[in-house]
Amino acid sequence: MHKSRFLNISRDYLHSAAKSNGFSYSRLESNRVLKDLSKRGRIDDARNLFDKMLDRDEFSWNTMVAGYANSGRLTEAKKMFYETPVKSSITWTSLLSGYCRYGFENEAFELFLEMQLEGQRPSQYTLGSVLGLCSTNGLLQKGEQIHGYAIKTWFDWNVFVVTSLVDMYGKCKCVFEAECLFEMVADCKYNAVWSAMLAGYSHYGYGYKAIDCFRNMRTEGVESNQFTFPSILRACGAVMACDFGSQVHGCIVRTGFGANIFVQSALVDMYAKCRDLNSAKRVLGNMEFDDEVSWNSLILGCVREGFEVEALSFFQKMRSRGMKIDEYTLPSVLNSFASMKVMQNAISVHCLIIKTGFEAYKLVNNALIDMYAKQGKLDCAIMVFSKMVDKDVVSWTSLVTGYSHNGSSEEAIKLFCKMRISGVYPDQIAVASVLSACAELTVMDFGQQIHATLVKSGLGSSLSVDNSLVTMYAKCGSIVDANRAFDNMPTRDVISWTALIVGYAQNGRGKHSLQFYDQMIATGTKPDYITFIGLLFACSHNGLLGSGRAYFEAMDKIYGIKPGPEHYACMIDLLGRSGKLAEAKGLLNQMVVAPDAVVWKALLAACRVHKELELGEMAAKNLFELEPMNSMPYVMLSNMYSAAGKWEDAARIRRLMRSRGICKEPGYSWIETNSNVSTFMSEDRSHPLRNEIYSKIDEIIMLIKEAGYVPDMSFALHDTDDEVKELGLAYHSEKLAVAFGLLTVPQGAPIRIFKNLRVCGDCHTAMKYTSKVYARHIILRDSNCFHHFTEGRCSCGDYW
Repeated sequence: MHKSRFLNISRDYLHSAAKSNGFSYSRLESNRVLKDLSKRGRIDDARNLFDKMLDRDEFSWNTMVAGYANSGRLTEAKKMFYETPVKSSITWTSLLSGYCRYGFENEAFELFLEMQLEGQRPSQYTLGSVLGLCSTNGLLQKGEQIHGYAIKTWFDWNVFVVTSLVDMYGKCKCVFEAECLFEMVADCKYNAVWSAMLAGYSHYGYGYKAIDCFRNMRTEGVESNQFTFPSILRACGAVMACDFGSQVHGCIVRTGFGANIFVQSALVDMYAKCRDLNSAKRVLGNMEFDDEVSWNSLILGCVREGFEVEALSFFQKMRSRGMKIDEYTLPSVLNSFASMKVMQNAISVHCLIIKTGFEAYKLVNNALIDMYAKQGKLDCAIMVFSKMVDKDVVSWTSLVTGYSHNGSSEEAIKLFCKMRISGVYPDQIAVASVLSACAELTVMDFGQQIHATLVKSGLGSSLSVDNSLVTMYAKCGSIVDANRAFDNMPTRDVISWTALIVGYAQNGRGKHSLQFYDQMIATGTKPDYITFIGLLFACSHNGLLGSGRAYFEAMDKIYGIKPGPEHYACMIDLLGRSGKLAEAKGLLNQMVVAPDAVVWKALLAACRVHKELELGEMAAKNLFELEPMNSMPYVMLSNMYSAAGKWEDAARIRRLMRSRGICKEPGYSWIETNSNVSTFMSEDRSHPLRNEIYSKIDEIIMLIKEAGYVPDMSFALHDTDDEVKELGLAYHSEKLAVAFGLLTVPQGAPIRIFKNLRVCGDCHTAMKYTSKVYARHIILRDSNCFHHFTEGRCSCGDYW
């Protein structure tokens, strides 16, 4: 009805009432029109009519209070409330409902208290409004107080109040309490209470309970509606119950809710989460109106399933159809770029984000940081991170993880420390990432601090954190702690078992690796690509030729895993250690794919040990082509010539290095004591304790010579007299680190040393004697594996 005509009719009612003294009829009609205007949101028209009414009653005042409150004009609602001559429970509830609806919790609870002080008894609708506020804002303690009031006033059996309580407890994560209340009224046919319980289950991941609840609801004959179906569909998506979700879809069609946009959106989301993208597309295609939420669900489903190109196609269609792009669309699109490595398109979307103002949204910024970090563009990730005003744990974690995955382990640890200083408590993903960084840098002390903080915090562990702990301890040479962390895991996957298998293999305890593999198979866990690398590595370092051959054959025949370059490299290393270089060469020739640098390096190392110059030259030349700027093959071939006394050939290779601008990576060793790292290079005299260290070296050499040590001059790679060669060997970086460790590490504690290159054979022999003479456990991690020296023996099997 046109506005002017509507008001004219209202005036006619009032005028006729004044003439005929039919005030009762006039007031009734006026109130009806007043209520209709308020319901339609035409509150100003309602106020005009209210001001012209000659005889206002309680209903008139309550209608205006409720109209202002429901429209969000709470200041005017409050003014009207206090002008109301007679305030009933309905009047109080009308204003209070407005405060609750718009989230003004302080004003709502103050009014609730004031209402009782004024002698007004809250009704079921009053309690429903307040409990609704508690549900929305997660005010569990306040909700429990309202529950207590409901019990005192006998409202705890009112189905409307119980429904509100079930909803409140469900949304405050107190599902058990919600269940107890639900059981009190479960035999009633009231749809809302069933929907509230279903929503509580669905919202917090109790998918199977939600499915059982929906089945019971149907059995009891309770009708479902547009509020019930989205909840059960969300539950089906959470537990990937696609078959049951399809049955619910059929129920939706039969009951006539198939065209409801909220139900359709929930269907798209359910099918996308259940990985049935064809059904999701079909539902989306049948929707009468474009719905951003549905499109977002489908884009996210495509990204989750690895269909990044299709996800971007849907994003482009959204834009071409003029649909609204929101803060939930963009993170999914950015995630697709993170997987595709398409930098130019990613930058275009970043520009769109800036133009549309979405750079102010935390969710979008976090996705940008994650995307740039996964693309390896850490400078861009840092730029986005530094511009964020309000950083949450996801922001910090995305960058910490980015540093860790891109090899910037030291930066990852520094940022993690800044995160803690800023008062942000890490989540499990951040902890797992920083533990990975500790493993790469072999900083076990800091890793142990993280572990201790995790235990103290009560944060609880996760599979990824537990796997990172096992890996960290194993890579730091503390296989006992790695085993303890593994034993404490409540659940294990193939990554857990593989971390322990590889850890034992790298720490020279290959037979234990094979035993753990047997235990893993007994649990029904299938090995993966990495598991076999660990097994073959264990076999090669323990001379288990038969076992290595058996595992290599089992990869494809039993588990359908095609051997990769790493597996061939381990097999060639195993054959080389066994002196079967001809067989190693034959295996190399049988490779389905062209041998990569890893394979040729394994063959070259075997040739160096067995002094096979001709085959070594072939391996080195292939490496010159594959990795022309890598100094390793040049240095190794030069050393082989030097060991064979071919000094001119050795000089020729070094000249070739210089002519190509290749510099040998300097060898250095480091040791951590009292949270300080000391680094040494060969013949290094920069350390503050250099005099004590060199005196200790002289002492070590004297004592180990008495025990039978003889310097191996083949590792002195310069054509000089024996005395100079021996001095050069004595001051290698790892020997300096051992001397420093003997000076500073308490008796009984292991001396942990790390080297960036492979330990030389002479130092390896010297360490065995040192461990025996000084009765110390020396742990050396070089670029190849861990060496545990105890009582004159090494865990590596002495392959030099």
